[in-house]
Amino acid sequence: MSQNFPITIAVPADDAGKRLDQFVVSQLSEISRARVQQLVDQQQILVNGKSEKASFKLRDGDSVEILAPPHPEPLRAIPEDIPLDIVYEDDDLAVINKPAGMMVHAGAGATDDARNRGTLVNALLHRFANLSNVGGELRPGIVHRLDRETSGLIVVAKNDASHRKLARQFAERKARKTYIALVHGWLKQDSGTVRSPISRDPVRRTRMTIHGHSGREAITHYRVKRRIESVYGKFSLLEVKIDTGRTHQIRVHLASLRHPVVGDASYGAPREIVPQRSSGQRAKTASLPRNFLHSTALEIAHPASGEALSFTAPLPPELTRFLEMIEAA
Repeated sequence: MSQNFPITIAVPADDAGKRLDQFVVSQLSEISRARVQQLVDQQQILVNGKSEKASFKLRDGDSVEILAPPHPEPLRAIPEDIPLDIVYEDDDLAVINKPAGMMVHAGAGATDDARNRGTLVNALLHRFANLSNVGGELRPGIVHRLDRETSGLIVVAKNDASHRKLARQFAERKARKTYIALVHGWLKQDSGTVRSPISRDPVRRTRMTIHGHSGREAITHYRVKRRIESVYGKFSLLEVKIDTGRTHQIRVHLASLRHPVVGDASYGAPREIVPQRSSGQRAKTASLPRNFLHSTALEIAHPASGEALSFTAPLPPELTRFLEMIEAA
């Protein structure tokens, strides 16, 4: 029998002492233990109006409120009126300068609603009359990806023929992508190449690793543009080019060199950068709420005419301000 949510359940005496997650699973036949943990983490299950841990021991008469249904809302693409920074557009493709914080397509989110809304795909569906269908209904027009907290250039296909030709350029390594990254520390060499295969971390499933046994080929080239020494320590500003497009590739490869991207706490960068020495006046703790990684240049051949196309996008203001701050300290 279907239920409307939210629902409230009073804990009977027989269930006193039971864990919160065990109790919810026993009350809702369709819900999984993993889904209960997800809802607990999202504060969608409350005990007496308060958020508690999944291991919380219930008492006789406690009120358990379940705010969301047993199954997560299905992923879907929804047209949304979200501003886009369009660098280039014609009948076959568009090049977008994506801001940090925007997911490319529906995926992981703090809530079911957040999984589906605010994506680049949603903005594209509102802005353009036609997009390719090669990537499926959740990824119309999407030829390649950028991580959520990575800003910069991404190409979008408006029809299936363009999509296939653009995808082939990326697969055959004919498309050229250049990134700017700020990393912690000074690299030993002024330039280099990392060729470590990348696979999903078997323990922390949201991360990638170079230590797996079934990794896919990944090639990253870097060149030091500037070495910075400041109150906040040493940093290297890098130009990075990739031959392959693995998930989190640049972040994983640079972290493997023990030079994580600034702001990338998932791969070892500190959440806050504490001043390491005095500069005559008290320096504040520095932090960056996103990764210092930006897709700054893109070179492709036009899928219809074959004409060489080249696009650039300067560092966004928040990265420029951060760089100026640490260089001035």
